[in-house]
Amino acid sequence: MEDQPLQIAGHSFNSRLLTGTGKYPDPATMQASLEASGCAMVTVAVRRVQTGAAGHKGLMEAIDWSRLWMLPNTAGCTTAEEAVRTARLGRELARMAGQENNTFVKLEVIPDPRYLLPDPIGTLVAAKQLVKEGFSVLPYINADPLLARRLEEVGCVTVMPLGSPIGSGQGLRNRDNIRLMIEGAGVPVVVDAGIGVPSDAAEAMEMGADAVLINTAIAQADAPVAMARAMAMATQAGRLAYLSGRIPQQPTAVASSPQSGRVGH
Repeated sequence: MEDQPLQIAGHSFNSRLLTGTGKYPDPATMQASLEASGCAMVTVAVRRVQTGAAGHKGLMEAIDWSRLWMLPNTAGCTTAEEAVRTARLGRELARMAGQENNTFVKLEVIPDPRYLLPDPIGTLVAAKQLVKEGFSVLPYINADPLLARRLEEVGCVTVMPLGSPIGSGQGLRNRDNIRLMIEGAGVPVVVDAGIGVPSDAAEAMEMGADAVLINTAIAQADAPVAMARAMAMATQAGRLAYLSGRIPQQPTAVASSPQSGRVGH
């Protein structure tokens, strides 16, 4: 069964695994992990690159931007206003990397320092402004089907619900709402945050998610390169399973061999 490439805002991507660039032990491990993941898009924290934060110094030079699409993100922004300003910087960052037509931004508005939950109101306000300015907005949100609908209505090109809190590795704690989002969405649904192991990624794809975004589970694994490969395989397997169509669940056992023609019958 042949799949179609992931389509976001008129761009085609051959991988449904998006990855990040933070939390790696060193640049060489990051480079090898990105290669092993087979990803086509990587997210970059604009503010951390701009300030040369730990783990981000030299990051722009460490990635071959002729092969990977940059997804600037507004990580660290606590208000809509901050996020809009950071998104503008991210667009310039992409241009500096040679991606002149890159208008993508992963929108994060997170005022909560403990649980790092996104602000739904601030996200919607920022999304409206960024769409007006010509951005292709990929908003990071709680698994809220109604908010997803509003964001799609204002022109966002994906919705990115969290499976569980950022970096927690708790897996998909919001399955029912994510399913509702997938059923109702007219744009790609990318499950972001909380994925801890490959089975989480496979489950998200089996549910019908269009893609997954994974950073911490790869970067902080004991063997990041091997985990990147495992996540790539799980994403592909989950997608193929979804396209293949699972068998219905039954309340009782169903014999796999025909009952007629048995010896003694």
